[in-house]
Amino acid sequence: MVLRYDTVSFLSDYGLEDEFVGVVRSVVMGHAPGVEVVDITHGIPAHDVRAGSLALARSAPYLCPGVVLAVVDPGVGGARRAVAVEVGGGQSVLVGPDNGLLAPAVAMVGGADRAVSLTDAELHLDSPGTTFDGRDVFAPVAAHLCNGVDLADLGEALDPGLLVPGVVPVSARESDGLHAEVLWVDRFGNVQLNVDPADLPADRVQVRIGERVRSAELVTAFDEVPSGGLGLLVDSAGLVALVVARSSAAAELGIASGDAVVLADLDGTESGVATPVELGRTRAG
Repeated sequence: MVLRYDTVSFLSDYGLEDEFVGVVRSVVMGHAPGVEVVDITHGIPAHDVRAGSLALARSAPYLCPGVVLAVVDPGVGGARRAVAVEVGGGQSVLVGPDNGLLAPAVAMVGGADRAVSLTDAELHLDSPGTTFDGRDVFAPVAAHLCNGVDLADLGEALDPGLLVPGVVPVSARESDGLHAEVLWVDRFGNVQLNVDPADLPADRVQVRIGERVRSAELVTAFDEVPSGGLGLLVDSAGLVALVVARSSAAAELGIASGDAVVLADLDGTESGVATPVELGRTRAG
């Protein structure tokens, strides 16, 4: 049998402590012999759909054509839909829960061509429960797609415009500076902000955390940040990140994903005093 797709790229919040990742991989490869499963990451924080959607969107432009299997699914067994979304004129299909996880990646690669709800139970595994759709629904569907099953045969057609959108915050310029948010802290402690480099108020900004005041300036490499200093670096996703040289900016600044950030011009103020950058946990109103 000639495979339609020979690669499945797999992202989840399953971690590696339990058998979940290995079981899903085995179901895919058992139903579609010859398929290669590429692990994007299984370190998404449990139930964190936003973190999963951002990781998937960052990865999407670089993934091999094929099936993308993404599972961060706190609503498993509930009312949320299981879907498959075709992109790139059929070059790839994203499979996973319709909870906002897939939408940013779909947008990143140019939008959806077709989408279906995975309602054909004949193409799923028999299951003793409803808590492991990664194994029982998404893995066999991914394998069937690799084996040449057409998207339309997986279930009921959906209007791609009705897929649940991802929740990605947008920075906003206000009188006291550019209001932004921490999107992601990587394992090195680099702090990615939802800020396009073109939107920076200046190449130098002032940073205040509580009573402490810091300044940061735009750099092009980690080692350009002076010892004890703070840098603004355009990261691999093209967004602005707060960084320090060979250490964790997140630990040094005491900030995490979801924290609010306000960036203000350090140079365009009287006597070198500027409206500060304020960082603090975003709270519901």
